[in-house]
Amino acid sequence: MKKTFLSIIFALLLCAFRFDDSPLKGTWEYRGGIINGKLDGAPKDYKLQRVYDNEHYKAKVIEDGEKTLIYEKGDYRLNADTCFETQTYCMQESKLLNKTIKYNYIISNDTLKLLSVLPNGNKVEDYWVKLR
Repeated sequence: MKKTFLSIIFALLLCAFRFDDSPLKGTWEYRGGIINGKLDGAPKDYKLQRVYDNEHYKAKVIEDGEKTLIYEKGDYRLNADTCFETQTYCMQESKLLNKTIKYNYIISNDTLKLLSVLPNGNKVEDYWVKLR
C-alpha cells in the first residue's frame, strides 16, 4: 500500500512539471538584419524587444524618457526549425494582422536569427540577442 501511494505521488509530481518550454521563451533585443540583401542596423535612439512565452509574443519599443509601447502582439508555434507567427494586434494599420508568417529560425548561443520572405516579397533576416 505504501509503495503504491508513493508511486502515485511521484507520478503526480512528474505531471506537474512542463519540460517543453519553447527555445524562444524570454526577452530578445533587435540587433539589426538584412532586408532584400541590404544591411539594416539596429536603431540608435530606441530599442526594439520581443518577449516570448510558450505560445505568445509581444513586441515593444523602448525609448529613454518615454513610456514603453507594445506595438505588436501575436501567437506563435514551432515545428522543427520553423516558427509560424500570427499577428493578433498591431498599434498601426497592418496588412499582416491575423495572417500567419513562416520564419525559419536559428538559435546560436544567445542570438536568434529569423529568416523569411514576407507576403510583400521582402526577404528578411533579423538578428535578436537574448537578454533574459
